[in-house]
Amino acid sequence: VQLQASGGGQVQAGGSLTLSCASSGRSFNTMAWFRQAPEKEREFVAAVSWDGGHTAYADSVKDRFTVSRGHDKNTMYLQMDSLRPEDTAVYYCAGGTTIITKFAGLYNFWGLGTLVTVSS
Repeated sequence: VQLQASGGGQVQAGGSLTLSCASSGRSFNTMAWFRQAPEKEREFVAAVSWDGGHTAYADSVKDRFTVSRGHDKNTMYLQMDSLRPEDTAVYYCAGGTTIITKFAGLYNFWGLGTLVTVSS
């Protein structure tokens, strides 16, 4: 089982990026995005249920980011709008059998991450 995150890059503050996460080998009940900024701990960003009907967001990204599942259920997206310098981090996708949760330990599978850099 592999999770591959892509779509990171450099963007100016106020801009947008869309991250993708592709799962090969299996589908997950819940998929989520986490991020880790330099010298900071990994933090929850957003999560989405199997059918895309339930989502959860960190307060810091609510109303700016949108998480969704692809029709094949093996992909997940994160539409990031109104980006801020404090959004700069490596973004990781994760999958698991858990219900939606912000706790990283409940996700069994992780991708390698994609870097997002937001300049002011």
